[in-house]
Amino acid sequence: MGKTLDNVYKHQSLVYKYFLYVVSVALIVFFFPKGGKFKYEFQKGKPWQYENLYAPIDFSIQKTQEEIQEEQSSIRANKTDYYTYNASLISDVKQEVREGLNALLQSGNYTSSERQSLRNASEEVIDEIYVRGIFQNLPQSKSTVVVKSNEVQPISPSDYLSLEQAKKKVTELFSDVGVDGAERVLPLLRSSLKANLFYDDTLTESALNEELSKISYTRGEVDQGQLIISKGEIVESDDFKILNSLKDEYESDLWMGSNYYFILLGYTILVALVLIMLFLFLKRYRNEIFQNNNKVTFIFFNILLMVVATTMMVKHYEDFIYMVPLCILPLILKNFFDARLGLFVHVLTVLILGFIVPNSFEYIFLQIITGIVTILTASELYKRANLFISVGQITLIYIVGYFAFHAIHEGNMDNIEWILFGVFVLNGLLTLFAQPLIYMFEKIFGLVSDVSLLELSDTNSKLLKELSDKAPGTFHHSLQVANLAEAAANEIGANAMLVRVGALYHDIGKMERPTYFTENQITNVNPHDDLPPKESAKIIIDHVINGIEIARKNKLPDRVIDFIRTHHGTTLVYYFYKKQQELEQDVDRSDFEYPGPIPFSKETAILMMSDAVEAASKSLKNPTFTIIDEFVEKIVKGQMQANQYLNANITLKEIEMVKKVLKQKLTNIYHLRVEYPE
Repeated sequence: MGKTLDNVYKHQSLVYKYFLYVVSVALIVFFFPKGGKFKYEFQKGKPWQYENLYAPIDFSIQKTQEEIQEEQSSIRANKTDYYTYNASLISDVKQEVREGLNALLQSGNYTSSERQSLRNASEEVIDEIYVRGIFQNLPQSKSTVVVKSNEVQPISPSDYLSLEQAKKKVTELFSDVGVDGAERVLPLLRSSLKANLFYDDTLTESALNEELSKISYTRGEVDQGQLIISKGEIVESDDFKILNSLKDEYESDLWMGSNYYFILLGYTILVALVLIMLFLFLKRYRNEIFQNNNKVTFIFFNILLMVVATTMMVKHYEDFIYMVPLCILPLILKNFFDARLGLFVHVLTVLILGFIVPNSFEYIFLQIITGIVTILTASELYKRANLFISVGQITLIYIVGYFAFHAIHEGNMDNIEWILFGVFVLNGLLTLFAQPLIYMFEKIFGLVSDVSLLELSDTNSKLLKELSDKAPGTFHHSLQVANLAEAAANEIGANAMLVRVGALYHDIGKMERPTYFTENQITNVNPHDDLPPKESAKIIIDHVINGIEIARKNKLPDRVIDFIRTHHGTTLVYYFYKKQQELEQDVDRSDFEYPGPIPFSKETAILMMSDAVEAASKSLKNPTFTIIDEFVEKIVKGQMQANQYLNANITLKEIEMVKKVLKQKLTNIYHLRVEYPE
């Protein structure tokens, strides 16, 4: 048990990677749709490239979404409106008329028979008017029914009667009453009329929903063993619908049943293979990233983020799958690492998503092409215009690609889904969110982007201003080293911005005791003259330790602090070492060596060369081309013999290129002219 724990502690970095790998595979498979994957790829208007396909099971031919929506629209357009008939209101109207007639007839000279005739005529007119009823609002639907005494009675438009129409009809019916003074009753009748047919929203909606529920989502059956399509046959519209129906049936949760675990196993194996490729790539070509668990976690986190976002879109809004800004992935990875890694991870992520997205070939093609465009166009993201230009090109590629695929599928420009153009534009706008994401990832994962490096390279920043005030000579030296190192980095394809920032801050530890460094001494007084060599060496060496402490106090990124740690490697403070040897025979070499570590990247190696060359160049007197050439060769050769570049991934060819740049720059600094023969 104890040995097992010891092995775990020794290989905890590797154990963590295994854990991250297993969790990532599990999460991706968990978010995948829980269904099978149809094994045939087909496109409308293209030949069937496989053997003759016979129905493996009985299944129904599904109607398209457009057909279903058309049926629903037709039912809604021809829906029946329901009106309720209020019978009790008629007795209220009659009572009001009676009371009005009593008051009216008492003031007139009417015989008892005339009064009775008027009463009878009034009630007959009211009964006649309310046979069909009076609508509060006239129906607009083609079909209208009235619910009367719990019975449904259809009513035709010719029987529709509004309140105004009812009043006119009262006048027509009452004109036949042969009683003097009948016209005096008309205003009473007209004013007493009230609507008694009211629109019943609840009944209407209930009947409409019942009709909608009767819609069949299928349009026929295909029996098992029936020939669906032959090899080489063009996939026509009807064939396309049948194939899509078979695909939906094949991928449904209900059909797979006991096959679920095999499907799950298949997904797990495929995702595991893809992620293994990522680990192998990092191990072989980006070993410094592979060894850094924080960076590996960051890469896997971004893959999971894109997979989860896309799978959620596939499950809930499949038609808007291109709204997911997948190109953010290569943008971010290129910004923090390099273009090759960004493209490789993007392609692997697209391959994972290809298992579950509809029209997988079209999706994979478009996403890989836009990923390549992103890598090729998105450079120097700290320049705001570059990101907008890149996003515009990504959006254009999506639109052009969609046009091409639509032309292939349909053979014309009809039925273009214009809403997809809005989706592509929205995708581009969401891709702009890469900038705030980069800032968030810097804070969460402790990484450094070019935007942060640009901010750090500002010589008006607080720390560099302090260096300029306290140690102006060191500040000037740092600027010169930054120029040399940046030019060398550009020459061999290293990260020039990172090298420049590292050079600007590499000597900030000298602020603690600036006068002990020759570049800051403005008089002939040298404080080292009063100190023993060993103590002087300690002060010189301590500027590295002090620099690291100052950098951490000012929250500089670790990638910048690495330049402070490594810019002297484990070299010797040679001057004071020799002085100590003059005083005693046995000198402990370790007392005069920098603590290291030695450079472990191209960038840190470039800084070591540039720093040593720039500092030593101050001792040159009457430099010539030959002197500068020999001078640079001597310094770099000494560092190589001291094994300072063993851990740096820099080649001999690249070292030669760096030396060439340093020689050219020193030549320019000392304004050397070509020596003409006499």
